[in-house]
Amino acid sequence: MKSKLIYLLTYIGMWLIAILPFRMLYALSDFLRFWLYHVVGYRKKVVRINLRNSFPDKTPEELKAIERKFYRYLCDYMLEDVKMLRMSKEELIRRMTYYNKEQYLGMIEKHGGIVLLIPHYANFEWITGMSSIMRPEDVPIQVYKPLSNKYMDGLFKYIRARFGGYNVAKHSTAREVIKLKREGKKMAIGLITDQSPNGSEAHYWTTFLNQDTVFMDGAERIARMMDFPVFYCELRKERRGYCKVEFDLVTETPKELPEGEITGIFARRLEQTIQREPAYWLWSHKRWKHKRDVK
Repeated sequence: MKSKLIYLLTYIGMWLIAILPFRMLYALSDFLRFWLYHVVGYRKKVVRINLRNSFPDKTPEELKAIERKFYRYLCDYMLEDVKMLRMSKEELIRRMTYYNKEQYLGMIEKHGGIVLLIPHYANFEWITGMSSIMRPEDVPIQVYKPLSNKYMDGLFKYIRARFGGYNVAKHSTAREVIKLKREGKKMAIGLITDQSPNGSEAHYWTTFLNQDTVFMDGAERIARMMDFPVFYCELRKERRGYCKVEFDLVTETPKELPEGEITGIFARRLEQTIQREPAYWLWSHKRWKHKRDVK
Protein backbone atom coordinates (compact mmCIF):
# COMPACT_ATOMS: atom_id res chain seq x y z
CA MET A 1 0.00 0.00 0.00
CA LYS A 2 2.84 2.39 0.86
CA SER A 3 4.61 1.78 -2.47
CA LYS A 4 1.35 2.38 -4.35
CA LEU A 5 0.81 5.68 -2.52
CA ILE A 6 4.35 6.77 -3.32
CA TYR A 7 3.72 5.86 -6.94
CA LEU A 8 0.49 7.88 -7.10
CA LEU A 9 2.14 10.96 -5.59
CA THR A 10 5.12 10.56 -7.93
CA TYR A 11 2.85 10.17 -10.94
CA ILE A 12 0.87 13.31 -10.07
CA GLY A 13 4.09 15.27 -9.65
CA MET A 14 5.52 13.97 -12.92
CA TRP A 15 2.28 14.69 -14.78
CA LEU A 16 2.28 18.28 -13.53
CA ILE A 17 5.90 18.71 -14.64
CA ALA A 18 5.22 17.06 -18.00
CA ILE A 19 2.50 19.57 -18.95
CA LEU A 20 4.89 22.51 -18.54
CA PRO A 21 6.05 24.19 -21.77
CA PHE A 22 9.75 23.73 -22.42
CA ARG A 23 10.61 27.30 -21.39
CA MET A 24 9.13 26.75 -17.93
CA LEU A 25 10.60 23.24 -17.79
CA TYR A 26 14.11 24.63 -18.17
CA ALA A 27 13.44 27.37 -15.61
CA LEU A 28 12.54 24.56 -13.21
CA SER A 29 15.69 22.73 -14.26
CA ASP A 30 17.82 25.76 -13.38
CA PHE A 31 16.26 25.87 -9.92
CA LEU A 32 16.78 22.11 -9.50
CA ARG A 33 20.42 22.45 -10.55
CA PHE A 34 21.02 25.15 -7.95
CA TRP A 35 19.42 22.95 -5.28
CA LEU A 36 21.24 19.72 -6.23
CA TYR A 37 24.61 21.31 -6.87
CA HIS A 38 24.94 24.13 -4.34
CA VAL A 39 22.65 22.98 -1.51
CA VAL A 40 22.42 19.17 -1.53
CA GLY A 41 25.70 18.47 -3.29
CA TYR A 42 24.15 15.42 -4.97
CA ARG A 43 26.88 12.83 -5.62
CA LYS A 44 29.40 15.63 -5.96
CA LYS A 45 32.17 13.47 -4.54
CA VAL A 46 31.47 10.70 -7.06
CA VAL A 47 31.38 13.18 -9.95
CA ARG A 48 34.68 14.81 -8.94
CA ILE A 49 36.50 11.52 -8.49
CA ASN A 50 35.23 10.24 -11.85
CA LEU A 51 36.24 13.42 -13.67
CA ARG A 52 39.64 13.66 -12.02
CA ASN A 53 40.50 10.03 -12.80
CA SER A 54 39.17 10.27 -16.37
CA PHE A 55 40.98 13.49 -17.27
CA PRO A 56 44.26 13.58 -15.31
CA ASP A 57 45.73 16.15 -17.73
CA LYS A 58 42.99 18.73 -17.21
CA THR A 59 43.46 21.61 -14.78
CA PRO A 60 41.23 22.02 -11.69
CA GLU A 61 39.55 24.94 -13.46
CA GLU A 62 38.77 22.83 -16.52
CA LEU A 63 37.36 20.02 -14.38
CA LYS A 64 35.24 22.51 -12.44
CA ALA A 65 33.78 23.86 -15.69
CA ILE A 66 32.84 20.35 -16.83
CA GLU A 67 31.32 19.62 -13.42
CA ARG A 68 29.10 22.72 -13.49
CA LYS A 69 27.97 22.01 -17.05
CA PHE A 70 27.27 18.38 -16.14
CA TYR A 71 24.87 19.30 -13.33
CA ARG A 72 22.95 21.57 -15.71
CA TYR A 73 22.74 18.70 -18.19
CA LEU A 74 21.74 16.21 -15.47
CA CYS A 75 18.76 18.30 -14.39
CA ASP A 76 17.73 18.91 -18.00
CA TYR A 77 17.97 15.18 -18.71
CA MET A 78 15.80 14.20 -15.73
CA LEU A 79 13.05 16.67 -16.62
CA GLU A 80 13.23 15.87 -20.34
CA ASP A 81 12.68 12.24 -19.41
CA VAL A 82 9.58 13.22 -17.40
CA LYS A 83 8.41 15.40 -20.29
CA MET A 84 8.02 12.24 -22.38
CA LEU A 85 4.95 11.44 -20.29
CA ARG A 86 2.99 14.14 -22.16
CA MET A 87 5.14 15.05 -25.16
CA SER A 88 3.57 14.42 -28.55
CA LYS A 89 5.26 12.23 -31.12
CA GLU A 90 5.45 15.20 -33.48
CA GLU A 91 7.27 17.27 -30.84
CA LEU A 92 9.76 14.48 -30.20
CA ILE A 93 10.44 14.07 -33.93
CA ARG A 94 11.04 17.82 -34.23
CA ARG A 95 13.57 17.80 -31.40
CA MET A 96 15.39 14.54 -32.19
CA THR A 97 17.07 14.40 -35.60
CA TYR A 98 18.23 11.08 -37.08
CA TYR A 99 21.06 10.74 -39.59
CA ASN A 100 22.19 7.83 -41.78
CA LYS A 101 18.62 6.52 -41.76
CA GLU A 102 18.93 4.91 -45.19
CA GLN A 103 21.68 2.49 -44.15
CA TYR A 104 19.95 1.83 -40.81
CA LEU A 105 16.67 0.92 -42.50
CA GLY A 106 18.39 -0.96 -45.30
CA MET A 107 20.18 -3.25 -42.85
CA ILE A 108 16.90 -4.03 -41.06
CA GLU A 109 15.33 -4.98 -44.38
CA LYS A 110 18.35 -7.00 -45.55
CA HIS A 111 19.16 -8.91 -42.34
CA GLY A 112 15.84 -8.87 -40.50
CA GLY A 113 17.23 -6.83 -37.64
CA ILE A 114 20.03 -4.71 -36.24
CA VAL A 115 21.59 -4.06 -32.83
CA LEU A 116 22.04 -0.49 -31.57
CA LEU A 117 24.80 0.29 -29.05
CA ILE A 118 23.47 3.22 -27.01
CA PRO A 119 25.48 5.15 -24.39
CA HIS A 120 24.25 7.13 -21.38
CA TYR A 121 24.93 10.32 -23.29
CA ALA A 122 23.00 13.49 -24.15
CA ASN A 123 19.27 12.86 -24.75
CA PHE A 124 19.66 9.09 -24.98
CA GLU A 125 16.13 8.43 -23.64
CA TRP A 126 14.68 10.23 -26.67
CA ILE A 127 16.04 7.53 -29.00
CA THR A 128 12.78 5.76 -28.15
CA GLY A 129 11.29 7.87 -30.93
CA MET A 130 13.24 5.89 -33.54
CA SER A 131 10.00 4.06 -34.36
CA SER A 132 9.06 7.22 -36.28
CA ILE A 133 11.63 6.42 -38.97
CA MET A 134 10.91 2.68 -39.13
CA ARG A 135 8.23 0.83 -41.05
CA PRO A 136 5.04 0.42 -38.99
CA GLU A 137 5.32 -3.37 -39.06
CA ASP A 138 8.91 -3.42 -37.77
CA VAL A 139 9.64 -3.61 -34.04
CA PRO A 140 11.84 -1.10 -32.13
CA ILE A 141 12.96 -3.13 -29.09
CA GLN A 142 14.08 -1.31 -25.94
CA VAL A 143 16.03 -3.54 -23.57
CA TYR A 144 15.69 -2.29 -20.00
CA LYS A 145 16.51 -3.24 -16.43
CA PRO A 146 13.24 -3.64 -14.44
CA LEU A 147 12.80 -1.43 -11.36
CA SER A 148 12.15 -3.06 -7.99
CA ASN A 149 8.94 -1.05 -7.48
CA LYS A 150 6.39 -2.63 -9.84
CA TYR A 151 4.32 0.55 -10.06
CA MET A 152 7.27 2.76 -11.03
CA ASP A 153 8.49 0.04 -13.37
CA GLY A 154 5.11 0.07 -15.09
CA LEU A 155 5.14 3.87 -15.35
CA PHE A 156 8.51 4.05 -17.07
CA LYS A 157 7.57 1.17 -19.37
CA TYR A 158 4.49 3.17 -20.33
CA ILE A 159 6.54 6.31 -21.02
CA ARG A 160 9.02 4.42 -23.21
CA ALA A 161 6.25 2.61 -25.09
CA ARG A 162 4.27 5.78 -25.92
CA PHE A 163 6.19 6.26 -29.15
CA GLY A 164 5.96 2.67 -30.38
CA GLY A 165 8.79 1.08 -28.42
CA TYR A 166 8.59 -2.59 -27.43
CA ASN A 167 9.93 -3.02 -23.89
CA VAL A 168 11.93 -6.16 -23.14
CA ALA A 169 13.47 -6.93 -19.73
CA LYS A 170 17.18 -7.59 -20.20
CA HIS A 171 17.02 -11.12 -18.76
CA SER A 172 14.39 -12.00 -21.41
CA THR A 173 16.12 -10.43 -24.41
CA ALA A 174 17.26 -13.58 -26.22
CA ARG A 175 13.92 -15.33 -25.74
CA GLU A 176 11.89 -12.35 -26.96
CA VAL A 177 14.14 -11.69 -29.96
CA ILE A 178 13.94 -15.33 -31.08
CA LYS A 179 10.14 -15.29 -30.60
CA LEU A 180 9.76 -12.16 -32.77
CA LYS A 181 12.07 -13.62 -35.40
CA ARG A 182 9.95 -16.76 -35.62
CA GLU A 183 6.88 -14.57 -36.06
CA GLY A 184 8.54 -13.00 -39.09
CA LYS A 185 9.14 -9.62 -37.45
CA LYS A 186 12.02 -7.34 -38.38
CA MET A 187 13.52 -5.34 -35.54
CA ALA A 188 15.98 -2.80 -34.16
CA ILE A 189 17.31 -3.83 -30.74
CA GLY A 190 18.49 -0.90 -28.62
CA LEU A 191 20.70 -1.63 -25.62
CA ILE A 192 22.29 0.80 -23.16
CA THR A 193 25.80 -0.64 -23.33
CA ASP A 194 27.83 1.39 -20.81
CA GLN A 195 26.02 0.44 -17.61
CA SER A 196 28.10 -0.85 -14.74
CA PRO A 197 27.52 -4.63 -14.88
CA ASN A 198 26.83 -6.94 -12.00
CA GLY A 199 29.21 -9.80 -11.30
CA SER A 200 27.61 -12.26 -13.73
CA GLU A 201 27.65 -9.69 -16.57
CA ALA A 202 31.24 -8.50 -16.12
CA HIS A 203 32.91 -10.10 -19.11
CA TYR A 204 34.96 -7.56 -21.06
CA TRP A 205 37.79 -5.58 -19.46
CA THR A 206 39.62 -2.74 -21.16
CA THR A 207 41.25 0.63 -20.48
CA PHE A 208 38.56 3.30 -20.75
CA LEU A 209 39.09 6.95 -19.83
CA ASN A 210 42.47 6.07 -18.31
CA GLN A 211 40.95 3.46 -16.00
CA ASP A 212 40.60 -0.30 -15.87
CA THR A 213 36.93 -0.74 -16.82
CA VAL A 214 34.57 -3.67 -17.28
CA PHE A 215 31.75 -3.63 -19.84
CA MET A 216 28.72 -5.81 -20.37
CA ASP A 217 28.88 -7.75 -23.62
CA GLY A 218 25.17 -8.57 -23.88
CA ALA A 219 24.70 -6.48 -27.02
CA GLU A 220 27.58 -8.25 -28.72
CA ARG A 221 26.25 -11.67 -27.74
CA ILE A 222 22.78 -10.87 -29.13
CA ALA A 223 24.33 -9.58 -32.37
CA ARG A 224 26.46 -12.69 -32.79
CA MET A 225 23.58 -15.03 -31.91
CA MET A 226 21.22 -13.43 -34.46
CA ASP A 227 23.96 -12.38 -36.92
CA PHE A 228 22.51 -8.85 -36.93
CA PRO A 229 24.53 -5.82 -38.08
CA VAL A 230 25.68 -3.53 -35.26
CA PHE A 231 25.41 0.27 -35.13
CA TYR A 232 26.89 2.77 -32.69
CA CYS A 233 24.54 5.62 -31.73
CA GLU A 234 26.59 8.80 -32.00
CA LEU A 235 24.63 11.36 -29.98
CA ARG A 236 25.23 15.09 -30.14
CA LYS A 237 23.39 17.55 -27.90
CA GLU A 238 22.92 20.63 -30.04
CA ARG A 239 21.25 22.83 -27.43
CA ARG A 240 18.64 22.50 -24.70
CA GLY A 241 15.86 20.25 -25.90
CA TYR A 242 17.48 19.38 -29.23
CA CYS A 243 19.67 16.42 -30.07
CA LYS A 244 20.79 14.51 -33.11
CA VAL A 245 21.84 10.90 -33.47
CA GLU A 246 23.84 9.30 -36.24
CA PHE A 247 23.72 5.55 -36.71
CA ASP A 248 27.33 4.53 -37.46
CA LEU A 249 27.78 1.00 -38.78
CA VAL A 250 30.22 -1.00 -36.64
CA THR A 251 29.93 -4.26 -38.57
CA GLU A 252 27.53 -6.01 -40.93
CA THR A 253 28.99 -9.42 -40.07
CA PRO A 254 29.39 -9.73 -36.27
CA LYS A 255 30.15 -13.47 -36.37
CA GLU A 256 33.28 -12.79 -38.41
CA LEU A 257 34.83 -10.55 -35.76
CA PRO A 258 36.90 -11.92 -32.85
CA GLU A 259 34.99 -12.31 -29.60
CA GLY A 260 35.03 -9.05 -27.64
CA GLU A 261 35.84 -6.88 -30.66
CA ILE A 262 32.38 -5.29 -30.90
CA THR A 263 32.35 -4.39 -27.20
CA GLY A 264 35.86 -2.99 -27.57
CA ILE A 265 34.82 -0.85 -30.52
CA PHE A 266 31.91 0.51 -28.48
CA ALA A 267 34.25 1.43 -25.61
CA ARG A 268 36.62 3.27 -27.96
CA ARG A 269 33.81 5.09 -29.77
CA LEU A 270 32.19 6.14 -26.49
CA GLU A 271 35.53 7.44 -25.23
CA GLN A 272 35.82 9.60 -28.35
CA THR A 273 32.26 10.89 -27.86
CA ILE A 274 32.94 11.81 -24.22
CA GLN A 275 36.26 13.48 -24.97
CA ARG A 276 34.58 15.65 -27.61
CA GLU A 277 32.08 17.04 -25.08
CA PRO A 278 32.59 15.55 -21.58
CA ALA A 279 29.70 17.19 -19.72
CA TYR A 280 26.95 15.13 -21.37
CA TRP A 281 27.80 11.71 -19.93
CA LEU A 282 26.34 10.50 -16.61
CA TRP A 283 29.29 11.16 -14.32
CA SER A 284 27.13 10.65 -11.23
CA HIS A 285 27.07 6.89 -11.86
CA LYS A 286 29.47 4.76 -9.81
CA ARG A 287 30.89 3.40 -13.04
CA TRP A 288 34.18 2.10 -11.66
CA LYS A 289 33.04 0.18 -8.59
CA HIS A 290 34.36 -3.15 -9.93
CA LYS A 291 38.05 -4.07 -9.77
CA ARG A 292 39.71 -6.60 -12.03
CA ASP A 293 40.98 -9.74 -10.31
CA VAL A 294 44.74 -9.98 -10.75
CA LYS A 295 45.89 -13.61 -10.85
